[in-house]
Amino acid sequence: MTSALAGFGFGLSLIVAIGAQNAFVLRQGLLKSYVGTVVAICTLSDVALIAAGIAGMGGLLQAAPTLRTVLLWLGIVFLLGYAALALRRAIRPGHLDPEAQGRTSSRTAVATTCLALTWLNPHVYLDTVLLLGSVAQAHEDRIAFGVGAGLGSLVWFTGLGYGARLLRPIFSRDLAWRILDVVIAVIMLVIAAGLAREL
Repeated sequence: MTSALAGFGFGLSLIVAIGAQNAFVLRQGLLKSYVGTVVAICTLSDVALIAAGIAGMGGLLQAAPTLRTVLLWLGIVFLLGYAALALRRAIRPGHLDPEAQGRTSSRTAVATTCLALTWLNPHVYLDTVLLLGSVAQAHEDRIAFGVGAGLGSLVWFTGLGYGARLLRPIFSRDLAWRILDVVIAVIMLVIAAGLAREL
């Protein structure tokens, strides 16, 4: 249960940041346009990437203990950098303007755009496959960690897509983004400290 909760929290911390994919999900939610399709694509893509990270990195790390140490160091450095970026965003907040991207008229166009934003983003491989896969190695039950991370994706994308219209008044204010980015920075620092203890 602890591993699942850790995975849930870590998965959320990786996907909650302001980015192109979240902006698109928010936009579709605000427009009430194919929200189910978008949520399903984002969630299933995350689950596939999480599974690949845990399975692939798990085998590599078991065969090469030195590689595990290197990946832990890379994870720590990346998390510290991610925390610094989140704190910088908190100091200079931004807000999303989902209407600026215009309306997409068909389900096919929406699905294609969503797939592109998910699979053509190089950060998704670094975050979900490499980083999450390496963090999972610090837990006795990698599968539970992965399930927790997958549930985090499901909860986030469902909440963002279907709750978007409720969030519009809140996230039109810079203070909301500042609070969110501070929380993300704190989570990243806590996880980096946990990885450091595994060295």
